[in-house]
Amino acid sequence: MNNNGTGPHVLIVEDDNSLRDLFSEVLESDGFKTSIASNGAEGIQMFDEVNPDLVLLDLLMPKMDGWEALERVRKISECPVIIVTGQGTTEDIIRGLLEAGADDYLVKPFGIKKLIARVNAVLRRATPAA
Repeated sequence: MNNNGTGPHVLIVEDDNSLRDLFSEVLESDGFKTSIASNGAEGIQMFDEVNPDLVLLDLLMPKMDGWEALERVRKISECPVIIVTGQGTTEDIIRGLLEAGADDYLVKPFGIKKLIARVNAVLRRATPAA
């Protein structure tokens, strides 16, 4: 688990070590706190432990895929979830956003600035106006 930032806490659930580390490094350099998990089962356990402000969730992972992890998160929380995946068919995107309840859907590969913009936009929409 990383926790270097002081801003909103992002849980990164991604089985690709290099992507997981890149997402964490970039988010922390932008002021976010991060926690990391390498599969859906670990992600659900970590979700309960850290109570994140947002989850970045891959779909294709060992032990528990992102679809099941998202379903479990939605049973207990309205925490914003951004799917980050290589699965970019229209059917997958519709399933993620409309059926599974994700707040955004990013298809790999994407630019890191796009990730930061989407994280900030989703958090802005999820945070009640003062």
